[in-house]
Amino acid sequence: MNKNSKIYIAGHTGLVGGAIVKKLKELGYNNLILKTRQELDLLNQKAVYDFYKKEKPEFVINSAAKVGGIKVNMNYPANFLFENLQMQNNIIWGAHLYDVKKLLFLGSSCIYPRGCPQPMKEGYFLDGKVEPTNEGYALAKITGIKLCEKINEQFGKNFISCMPTNIYGPGDNFDPETSHVIPGLIRRIHEAKENNINEVIVWGTGKSRREFLYVDDLAEACIWMLENYNKKEFLNIGTGDDISIKELAYVIKNLVGYNGNLKFDATKPDGMPKKLLDVSKINNLGWKYKTNFINGLEKTYKGFKKL
Repeated sequence: MNKNSKIYIAGHTGLVGGAIVKKLKELGYNNLILKTRQELDLLNQKAVYDFYKKEKPEFVINSAAKVGGIKVNMNYPANFLFENLQMQNNIIWGAHLYDVKKLLFLGSSCIYPRGCPQPMKEGYFLDGKVEPTNEGYALAKITGIKLCEKINEQFGKNFISCMPTNIYGPGDNFDPETSHVIPGLIRRIHEAKENNINEVIVWGTGKSRREFLYVDDLAEACIWMLENYNKKEFLNIGTGDDISIKELAYVIKNLVGYNGNLKFDATKPDGMPKKLLDVSKINNLGWKYKTNFINGLEKTYKGFKKL
């Protein structure tokens, strides 16, 4: 991959895709192909194939996905399964048909079994049933990983995958109905402070543990993989550290400067008890995260306040 290579970033308007575009530009890559949803409907197979035929990208980063937190995943499991399958099938198979040199597919740590040993090694993939609360999304991501792997095996194409942990950052989705845990807590605690509300309800017991990676670190990892990694086996991308949801909520409470109470609603689901990636493989190959968690949260909160 050189600075003039034609690189298509699917999902560039999202949190991850936007960070990848920013990082590529910083590194001097100047031939990026970017299409909004209005310009290219990734659910439309013909439109995607016509795009490949016309643009002829050499490299593809597939960060496009329908994403959301536990509530929206539980409410719309069929949409999460169908739309993600449709988008990724169009992007990946189209890249195969139109001779893309290399494709990177972004998965999700929810592909691991609910009762997976911790930390989760790449070898634990498909060793058990996934967490029911995000089964639709997980099954789609599993299929995307396997499609890249099988294209690699059958056709010898350099189609690779990575498995990021939970991502956060300033460009996140802060919608109260569809956001993930960090932006959701930031918004609700900030609004409680602004409106003098003396209590914020947090879903679950707060005991479940999660690992979080700052979005700019993931962007660097994706570009590193495009430049350095060529095997069909996917790589975990994360920090190797986790935090309980209760601890996280209190960290955000202090960051926002909220003086009210946090109440944990145990009638709501916790999701997977613990999701911590084993990142020794990618670390040993030469990549490691850089952003301190508190610093990343501060940047995320500053970004939210600018909205």
